[in-house]
Amino acid sequence: MTTWEDRINRVWEDAANELVDDDVIARIDAIAAERGADDARAEFERAGARDSAGRPLEAIVLYRRALALGLDAEHEPQAIIQLASSLRNVGETAEALELLKKAREESAESPYGDAIAAIYALTLASSGAPHRALSVALLALVPHLPRYHRSMTAYAQEIGERDT
Repeated sequence: MTTWEDRINRVWEDAANELVDDDVIARIDAIAAERGADDARAEFERAGARDSAGRPLEAIVLYRRALALGLDAEHEPQAIIQLASSLRNVGETAEALELLKKAREESAESPYGDAIAAIYALTLASSGAPHRALSVALLALVPHLPRYHRSMTAYAQEIGERDT
């Protein structure tokens, strides 16, 4: 017997590299409905389907609901990243930046730390702070460099001050 998780993953696997359309949304919604409207994970999956289909306004409502209902440690940072991305896409950069700033502070050591930094950098750039965006992206990259940590950190901090 396949689990709920397996069936959700199967829909996403089937949709990989494809345009997410009404059929994918309907499949996700049908599986999500099994858990009810007050299930955070189900709402997260419903949001992701709409987000992937290019319906950010619908996704935003569902991401917010999923976060309010309380997601687990694996899915909460994903929901924050995806919500912030959708907010950025509809021009709500101030709200996205606020959400991401908090997430960066709370999730610095999270496996999603670099992904949070990436969407934070994109959102900074979209909000008219390209130097700060570059700084955030470089600082996220520094730990992955084989050398030059001190100099790259200093350069990234210096360039980030140009937008302040």
